[in-house]
Amino acid sequence: MYLIVGLGNPDKQYEKTFHNMGYIAVGDAAETLGAKFKKKECEAMVAEAYVHGEKIILARPLTYMNNSGRAVKQLMSKYKITEDKLLVIYDDYDLPKGKVRIRANGSAGTHNGMRSIIGETGLKDFARIRIGIRDEEVQIPIINYVLAEVQKADYELFATACQKAGNAAAEFAKGTSIEMVMTRFNGA
Repeated sequence: MYLIVGLGNPDKQYEKTFHNMGYIAVGDAAETLGAKFKKKECEAMVAEAYVHGEKIILARPLTYMNNSGRAVKQLMSKYKITEDKLLVIYDDYDLPKGKVRIRANGSAGTHNGMRSIIGETGLKDFARIRIGIRDEEVQIPIINYVLAEVQKADYELFATACQKAGNAAAEFAKGTSIEMVMTRFNGA
């Protein structure tokens, strides 16, 4: 069983912000896998898919970004998810806008949602897909930037990045090793 988590904030006002790239990308993964977000459990909206008889849980935490770890910990416990079957998708200010980077493990970096997940679960050797959001031309504090709405001129760039991240997550959920997913999607 796999758990694919897209980080974001649940309120409508955050729907088109940089901080919701994970929500959008996990939605793209769900669509690829034929799943719909229909139920609420473990402080998350959840979709379920099956690939080759294996269950895949896709989740959007409802805890707000800084407490994402609560929902992830609850889902991992409920579904007995192991660290090697967890993948988290999120926005990353440390990457240029529109870039997608996949890693097998790592630190939280500057991301509070990832800091929450690592803190709550005690794990750091899980796969992650980062969607770059940094725009060198914008000089405002990170907290204001991540909660800003994506400019219309950048919609296509971010839609493409989220689709790529969603496709990579779907490949991982289909049993492709994270190393192979990295090889296939990091260079693209």
